[in-house]
Amino acid sequence: MKTRAVILAGGEGSRLGVLTAKRTKPAVPFAGKYRILDFTLSNCVNSGIFDVLVLAQYRPQSLIEHIGSGVPWDLDRNFTGGVSVHTPYKARGSSNWYLGTADAVQQNFLFIKRNFPDHVLILSGDHIYKMDYGKMLQFHLDHQADLTIATITVKLEEASRFGILAFDDQNRVVSFVEKPAQPPSNQANMGVYLFNTSVLDRALWEDRLISDSSHDFGKDILPRLVGEGKKVYAYPFDGYWVDVGTVESYWQAHMDLLVTPPPVDLNDRSWVIHTRTEERPPVWIESGAAIVDSLITDGCVISGGARVERSVLSPGVQVAPGAVVRESVLLTDSIIEEGALVERAIIDKKVRIRREAHVGSMEAQQALMVPMIGKHSIVCEGMVVEPGAVIGTDVIEPDYPDPKLVRSSDFIQTKRLPYEV
Repeated sequence: MKTRAVILAGGEGSRLGVLTAKRTKPAVPFAGKYRILDFTLSNCVNSGIFDVLVLAQYRPQSLIEHIGSGVPWDLDRNFTGGVSVHTPYKARGSSNWYLGTADAVQQNFLFIKRNFPDHVLILSGDHIYKMDYGKMLQFHLDHQADLTIATITVKLEEASRFGILAFDDQNRVVSFVEKPAQPPSNQANMGVYLFNTSVLDRALWEDRLISDSSHDFGKDILPRLVGEGKKVYAYPFDGYWVDVGTVESYWQAHMDLLVTPPPVDLNDRSWVIHTRTEERPPVWIESGAAIVDSLITDGCVISGGARVERSVLSPGVQVAPGAVVRESVLLTDSIIEEGALVERAIIDKKVRIRREAHVGSMEAQQALMVPMIGKHSIVCEGMVVEPGAVIGTDVIEPDYPDPKLVRSSDFIQTKRLPYEV
């Protein structure tokens, strides 16, 4: 039995704000040294699936560079699969940007069915979880299913945000509703679909011919297959799973890593999360520095008198003497200068927080008011950035209307290269 995995990694991720201004959502850094996509890619290889297609679209360059030839995941293969990245292309006849998740797969189906895989595993590239797809395949075979959908139990009050399934005591799906106002159950679609290749081929072709279809798996393909009486089964998953598609969920997922024990154990040598690692020196922690319940990545420098509490620091972050970082996510090569205070904030790559600046507050209402600072931006000396404020990419001192205060309702953009987030 041959299974080919297809990872949908083309999402714009607009709800992640400045984090996706210059990169696609699956390429957003996560947990210090990783990218979000690393979790799905690692699930594949840890499950024994070494034949992977990644479908990219929005700002794919950082994703393409990160994946490269697939060496970190043991996916640099020619004859037994390997990994390849596909983006939309102009062809004779009708071709366009991907109109939906199903359309993305349809446009690449000639590549997907090459060498005749028996099954196609459709995955999302923007979820954090560890899952053995081999067990799901065995479940699929045991039930002689046409399609198996991985599900997870969510709170009933949150169920309207998901595709919701109802299934009988044999796990056969009897209904599928995308984001219902009144959910019939709390069994949510995880975005993990295992198809028999022939079933997927026919479903995509039929969907392509429906003029009013949105060409999406959740909105169109899955409900239609259930309604037609196909053998669709639910595969319940009881582990940790989160869609880090919003600022709040991205921040909270990082905080989840800092509890004991964490819901996702990054030290589990039986299920390694692989990534492309930068060549960085060891962490340097000076005498007098204090670090509490934090993830500190290679190349970081924590100076004497600095304090880091319940935070995640990516490679090369520097925290100067007297600076304090609490419950924050700091991405690669950011610099926190002397006396600066960063609390419950998300700081993108190569940001500089000047001396005595204050970003965020521990008094803010949890993740709902996380301030964000975009790539290559500068926060002025002594400036106060209130909870909920957003500073875009490439912002420098002259771009601020007030060099001392950024209010919670403000979104500061550079005056040189304005863009929309």
